Parts: sequence; structure tokens; C-alpha cells
Amino acid sequence: MSVTTQSGSEIESKMTKTTKAPHATAESMATKQRDISVSEFFAKNRHLLGFDNPRKALLTTVKEAVDNSLDACEEAGILPDITVVIEDLQPDRAAAAKSSRYRVTVVDNGPGIVRKQVENVFGRLLFGSKFHRLKMSRGQQGIGISAAGMYGLITTGKPMMIQTRPHAHKQAHHIELAMNTKTNRAEVTVDEETDDFPLQRLRNLTTGTRELATSNEFLSHTQYPTGTSVSIEMEGRYQKGRGSVDEFLELTAIANPHARITLVPPTRESAAEEDDVPLLTKKAKKKDDEEAPKADPNSLPDPNLTKEAPAGPTTTTEVGGVIIFPRGVAELPPETKEIQPHPKGIELGTLLQMLKDFQEASGDSTLYKFLQEQFCRVSPDTASDFCKAIGATSRTKVSDIEPQQAEKLYKEFQEAKLAPPPTDCLAPIGVRQLLAGLLKGVRAEFYAASSREAAVYRGRPFQIEAAIAFGGQLRADDQARVIRFANRVPLLFQQSACSSFKSVTETNWRNYDLQHPRASLPVGPLVIMIHMASVWVPFTSESKEAIADYDEIRKEMKLALMECGRKLGTYLRKRAKMKREGERRDVFQKYIGEIAKAVSAINSVDTKKLYEALLDQARKKTAIADLQLDEDGKAVKEEDPADQEGVIVVASESTMPVPVDSDAPPVGKLSKAEAAALKVAAMAKDDEPTLLDVKPAKRQAAEKTRATKNTATKGGDKPAAKQASAKQTTAKAPPSRSSPAKTATEKPKMRLVNGKLVPVQDGPKLF
Repeated sequence: MSVTTQSGSEIESKMTKTTKAPHATAESMATKQRDISVSEFFAKNRHLLGFDNPRKALLTTVKEAVDNSLDACEEAGILPDITVVIEDLQPDRAAAAKSSRYRVTVVDNGPGIVRKQVENVFGRLLFGSKFHRLKMSRGQQGIGISAAGMYGLITTGKPMMIQTRPHAHKQAHHIELAMNTKTNRAEVTVDEETDDFPLQRLRNLTTGTRELATSNEFLSHTQYPTGTSVSIEMEGRYQKGRGSVDEFLELTAIANPHARITLVPPTRESAAEEDDVPLLTKKAKKKDDEEAPKADPNSLPDPNLTKEAPAGPTTTTEVGGVIIFPRGVAELPPETKEIQPHPKGIELGTLLQMLKDFQEASGDSTLYKFLQEQFCRVSPDTASDFCKAIGATSRTKVSDIEPQQAEKLYKEFQEAKLAPPPTDCLAPIGVRQLLAGLLKGVRAEFYAASSREAAVYRGRPFQIEAAIAFGGQLRADDQARVIRFANRVPLLFQQSACSSFKSVTETNWRNYDLQHPRASLPVGPLVIMIHMASVWVPFTSESKEAIADYDEIRKEMKLALMECGRKLGTYLRKRAKMKREGERRDVFQKYIGEIAKAVSAINSVDTKKLYEALLDQARKKTAIADLQLDEDGKAVKEEDPADQEGVIVVASESTMPVPVDSDAPPVGKLSKAEAAALKVAAMAKDDEPTLLDVKPAKRQAAEKTRATKNTATKGGDKPAAKQASAKQTTAKAPPSRSSPAKTATEKPKMRLVNGKLVPVQDGPKLF
């Protein structure tokens, strides 16, 4: 038997040949490189667009479609009427299923979309008209609705169904398309014209839709003469509570009171994974109920509304399972205007590109013209100064500008003192709408709102609005609830990463009598609402769920919150004082009866009258305990005609105080300054309780009155010197103890009680 042996080097060489792979070369790597379309990138990273779980994917789809509908209607000058229908295509699924297949349909009465643009709008990412313009709008990037269609195609394989009718007297276009993620282009499978707009199938979907369709309140042809309908089949999860479609539409209705939104929820709801407490409530509308008058969200709270009364009617109704968010106002928000970039908001690379684009578009145009046409807040004189600063003239061509001159021009932009950009490009919600929105959905006892002046970040104008609701039915042992908006769109996710949330946690709520743990939300029955309106909201991601933390933005948010906090602190301190005064009154009432009995035993006065007089004084001293405060923390006035605005009540002679100074103005004609002084003097009383208002008459005023009456009695034809000497004699002469009874011409001794002069002999001799 022979044995074959191999050397170690031979074994090593064989192992190397079998395990060692050839190295890649530049040529082999070049063959693997290819272009990546934006749709292919987001298909793999759909969590960046808000499609990271089934429940959030359903909400994002509704959000993007509703935002586009609101923008289209407002630009066309049409009051929005939007219907959202969510159909559950797997109602018999297992109870433990985490997701289901839904068909989401959103119909609006907007201007519609022309046929040749349908593929671009719904079948391409990063296609739109809002990215480059500086004008407030909800959509910005041209990703949302096409990304929703891409998600539906990935999860179900079904194309989008679009119906659009740009003209009321023409047929609607029915298109079915699917996005090719490799090329970022749409592939149309169905293209036809139809008269079925809005879809007749949706009217017969449920009992509630049939009932509303009978009365022409659901998808009627008169309400939707033109518009667009989008249907997407997708994997999702419908669940009520926080972060749900219901909450999003409710908050959207608050921020957009001019819109009417109808929601047809699916027939089956997924089981809740957590105990979500809804912020807002709705009421069922029965068939036999009378139509209650709707609250006008454009009006301020009723000043006669007490804290025990309901804060306001809830206008959200439900008919046969269909939820209706009715239109609150019949006026569109103020129309916004597009503005040019501000010189302080651009960077050097952007300036160089603008110079190049302007040269290609206008040929041999001048730098002087470029500065005035491409920037805002640059007047002819300012443009001339910029040209001189970089060594150019008003006739210098844009093509003649050297890179060094462009860099110097950029530095001049940063150092120049220019007016801030115009604010007619913004359409804030407004204080009235903020208060009306909170009144409609939040059951509280105090409401306050603040709207800041427009500010600037990176040369772009923005405006911050804030509102708070306190007390009422809100839970006192929970942290405050923060509601965030950006360009009238609710932000429901990524709260801790948002600048709005950080501004709330950094505001010192202890200054306003609230519990505030460090680096956390305040604790108490509080709801905080923050809205940012801007031509370009700096979102942290493409899903548009949180506002980036710019110093200028956070500062404005904190100032708006502090303004609302000061109003809340004033209200809480006033309410605490009311409680203290009520406790003082309780102490008074314990001893008033004993005091009345003791004084009656000494002076033999009527015990009942004395008790009522003392009780009346106690009520006056603790009158603040009887105040009722409205939503703004102001005292609700009693139903006294004198307290009404524009009414003057002249007191009768029996109740009118005797004037002690002939130069004093008559009663009922006090100036505003004198009335304010009396009010301030009344508020400056000592907090220590006194039972009776006993004020000694002023000596000089009494002497002057006595001298005047003596002069009138003894004769007014005396010389001025004699009258003066008579006044001095009368003032200095002490009363005689042995003088007989007073005659009719003598003035009885008087004292001031409760603003009235009464004889000294009247009433109990307590002092």
C-alpha cells in the first residue's frame, strides 16, 4: 500500500486558489454604477415620508390628499367642500390582525386638473408648482400624494384611480395609473371620459351616506360641479384616538373654519393598543332633532358667559356613522401674494446661480435691474448703492460681474440695513379663529390667544400664534396637551423633535402659578396650541411632522406663550383671591351675630337691622368673592344698566351724595381720568377687614362749605375782605356747649357713611 504525501507549500497554494476571489477593478465597478431615481430611493426609505407603520400610512395618505384639496380650492377662490371615504375591504378579517386593506377616496370641489398634467401630478415625485415660490401654502415639495399612490402600489399592487373635472359642463376624466419607480414616471392603464362624478357608488355606501345623499348633503352635483377625486388601495390600520384620521380632520377643521369636511369611516375599527384619550368631542345628530344654530368661529366668546356655563356648542355632528365638520365661516382666508427673496436670506452660491439664470433669461440686462426684479425691499436708490459698493455702475451688465464682485455684493447684503420682507404672503389663523376653535372642541373655563408680529428667519417671513385653554373638564393631574400647526396643517407626530414642543418646555410656567417639572411639560388642566405661518416651514424631514429648531422661531414661540401665560397667571391669581375673600366672609359671618347681640344689649338698637348692616359691610369688603369670570379672566358684570357700555344713569336726590366742594363736577359727568382715579383708590384699600365704612369729612372741604352757607345766610353784599374775615371767624369759633337747640339755619353735624352724609344722631353709636 502506497501513501502519497504533499508538501505544505502545495496545500497552501491549492487553498489559495479555491478561496481567494479576484479584486474589483475600476472597470468592473463602473459597470455596476447606475442612476437612482428619487421614487426608487423613497420606495426603499418610505419611512422618511411617513409610511413607517400601517396606522400612520393611512393618516399620511388622508393628510396629503386633504392638504392638496385645501390649497387648490383656496387658490381658485372656492369655499372648500371635502369628503373623505375610508372603505374596509377586509371586514371579516381576524380580530388579532394588525392591518387590513383599505380604499381611501378623497373628493374636493376645487378647480380640477387639466388632463395633460394628471400623470405628472400623481405619478412623479418632486413635481409641483409650490417649491420655488415664496408664498404660504400647505404643500411644498411635490411628494405627498404621489408617494401615497406609490405606497399603495407597493402594498397592494393596485393603481391609483383619479377623476378630475376642470369644467362643469364637460365630462370628467377617469384615469388609472401606476408609478414606475425605476423611471419616476407614471404608466397609465385606463384613460376615459365619464359623467359619474362624484362617484355614485359612494352615495350608496352606508345608511348615513344614503340619508345625506337624499337631502343633497353628500356628494351632490350642485356641491361638486368641478373638482378632483383620488382613490388609493393600501395596507393600513384604522384606529381612533390620538394620531388618528378623526383627530387630524377635527384639528384641520379648527384651523380652517372656512372648510366643510365630511368623513365616512370604515365599518370596522381595529382594536386599540393603548388608552388614547380624544381631545375633542362630537355630538350625534338625530333625524328628528331641530337644526341648532351654529356657533360662529369668527366671533369672540360671549362676555356674559360664566365659567359654570358650557364653553360653546360643539358643531361637529354625526349622522348614521358619517362625521360632519361643518363650515364655520363663509369667507376664505386673506389671499396671499408671492414675494421675491430677501437679500439677507440668500447664500453666496445661491446668488451666483441667480446671476447666471438671470443672464440666460434676460440676455444683456444690467445689475441695477437684476437687484430690483429678483429681490424684495431693494429700491432704486438701494440698488444704486449696491452697485457703487462693488465698483459697478447702474449700466453694468450682469455678464460683466466677476466672482470677486459677486462675493463683495453678498457681503454688502449682510451688512446693509434693509426693511424686513413683506408679510402679505402670509395668512395666519387669527386670534378670533384660535379662540373659536378651542371653544368648539375643548371644554375649559379660561381661554387666551396671542398673535405675534411677523418675524424673519433666513430672510423668510414667518408669524407665530399661540392659544391656551385651562380648567373646565380637562384633567388636572395630567401633563399639558400641545397642539401644533404649520401653515394650518396639524402636526401629530415627532412632538419631542419639534421646536414648538421645546418652546413649551423652556417657558417658565411657574411664573403663572402652574406646576412645571424641569425639562418637561407643565402639569395641570391645560391645552396649548401653537401655529407657525411661513412661506417655507423648515420641517425636519420630508414627512413634515416637526418644525426645525431655529433660534429665531423658538424665540417668537416663547414670547407668544409668555403673553398667553401672563393672562392665565392674572386669572389664576384673581381666582385665588376670590377664594381667600370667600373664606374671610365665612369668618365674619361666624361672629356678626354675637357682635349684633352685644351691641344691642349696650345701645338698645334693633338687633336685626344691625345684623343686616354688618352683613352688608362684610359682603362689600369681600365682594370679590362673588365675582364671576369669563373665558378671558375678566369679571362678568352684574345686570345693572349703569354697567352697560354707552349708558349713564343719573342717581336720584335721595341717593345722591351731598357735594362738599362747589367746584366739583356734577354727578354723572366725571371725566375718564377721575373715574379711573376713583377705581384705583377703591382697589388700594387695606386688605384688613373693617366692618363699617366710617370716613371723617375733610376739614378744609367742611370749612369751605360752612363758610359758603354762612355767607349766603347773613348777606352776600359784604365786601370781599369782610367775607373773608367772616369765613375765618366762623371756622375758628368753637361750638358753645351751652348753646340752645339748633335753629333751622344751622347745619347739623354730619358724617360720611358709605359715600353718603348722614346726621350723627342717626344709626347705632358704634364709634
